[in-house]
Amino acid sequence: MKALQHFALALSFAGAAAGAQAAPAAAVKPTVILVHGAFADATSWNGVAATLRADGYRVIGAANPLRSVQSDADSVSNIVKSVKGPVVLVGHSYGGSVISAAANGNANVKSLVYVAAFAPEAGETALELSGRYPGGTLGQALAEPVALPGGGKDFYIQQEKFHQQFAADVPKAEAELMAVAQRPIAEAALTEKSGAPAWKKLPSYFIYGSGDKNIPAAALGFMAERAHSRKTVVVPGASHVVMTSHPQAVAALIETAAGAK
Repeated sequence: MKALQHFALALSFAGAAAGAQAAPAAAVKPTVILVHGAFADATSWNGVAATLRADGYRVIGAANPLRSVQSDADSVSNIVKSVKGPVVLVGHSYGGSVISAAANGNANVKSLVYVAAFAPEAGETALELSGRYPGGTLGQALAEPVALPGGGKDFYIQQEKFHQQFAADVPKAEAELMAVAQRPIAEAALTEKSGAPAWKKLPSYFIYGSGDKNIPAAALGFMAERAHSRKTVVVPGASHVVMTSHPQAVAALIETAAGAK
C-alpha cells in the first residue's frame, strides 16, 4: 500500500512539473530609452520616467551630446546595444533626429516614439524642417551664439524668453530653473543632413502640443503623417516640453508603443 502511495505522489509531482513547464513565460517589458533634445537635459523626462518605473518598466535617460546627428546617434546606439532585450526609443525635439538614426542596425528596437520631435527624411535638416511651416519663433528667442574652440557655435535660448518660448505651460519658477540648466546645441547638429530614417521600417508614435513655438504643430503633424504614425496624440495648448507639462499623456503613449504587437 505504501508503495502505491509513493507512486501516486511521484506522479502528482511529475504532473505539476509538466504543467509548470507548459505555462507560457511572462512577456518581458521593453526597456525605455529617453533621449532629450536641445535646450533640455535628461531631467526633463522625470515625470514620464516616474510613471513608467511605477508601471514596471526599466528606464534609461540618455545624455544626448547635442553635437551632430550622426555622432549623437552613435552615442545612443551604444546604449541600445548594451540593453539585453527589446527597447522602445523615445526622442524629444532634436532627439527625434537622433533616434531615427540610432535605431538603424539595432534589431532589439521595437518602436519609436516622437515627443514634439523631428522625424526627418534622408537629406533633411532640423533647421529646414522647423522653418518649413509658419508659427515657430525660436530664432528670435535665441541668445548671442557662443563660439566653440574648434570652430562653429553653440545656441542657447535667452533665459528671460525661455518660459514663453519653450515651456509656456510649465510653472514659471520651474521654467526659470530649466532655463538656467539648459544644454546648448551645436549649430552643426541643426544643419547636418539626416541619413536613412528608421521610421520607415519601425512602428512610430507621435505626441505633441498645439501650442509648440519651437517646432510648429503643422510641421509635427506633417512628419507624423509621413511616418504613418500608428497613433498620434495632439495635446491642446501644450508647449514644446509636453513631456514635462503632460507626463501622464506621454507615458501612456510610450506604454502603448511598448505593448503593441
